[in-house]
Amino acid sequence: MNTKGSTPEKCDDLLLDNQLCFALHSTSLLMTKVYKPLLQELGLTYPQYLAMMVLWEQDGLTVGEISSRLLTDPGSLTPLLKRLEAEGLLSRTRSREDERVVIIELTEQGRALHGRARGVPQCILGASGLTLEQLRKLQADLLNLRGHLQDSL
Repeated sequence: MNTKGSTPEKCDDLLLDNQLCFALHSTSLLMTKVYKPLLQELGLTYPQYLAMMVLWEQDGLTVGEISSRLLTDPGSLTPLLKRLEAEGLLSRTRSREDERVVIIELTEQGRALHGRARGVPQCILGASGLTLEQLRKLQADLLNLRGHLQDSL
């Protein structure tokens, strides 16, 4: 019986450090901190960097397509895209076929930023302490886990 102020019976399954979700969450927080100074040099936040990477991969996407690629809600992406537009990195235009659809295209400045960002992955590799092969294996395992989780929803 548990009374106020007492510690519940120990259960290894419920130890914080035994939780996959906490390992992923805490690692994600630290990864974002490693990215922060690198991205500050580019004038980007981490979420903005993710959106720019999607556009560097394929320009001229809709807000919905970008949000789908980033596994995020289009409504939360819109303010981020507006800030990137205000910074001159992209343009947002309504589709002629359906004015509810907004098409996002890189500007020359947005395309030029791609060249400046090329060193970021190498810095992340160095900070990870892993070899490229180890990092690719970890990435593949995480993508596999993500796929299983998406299938379970």
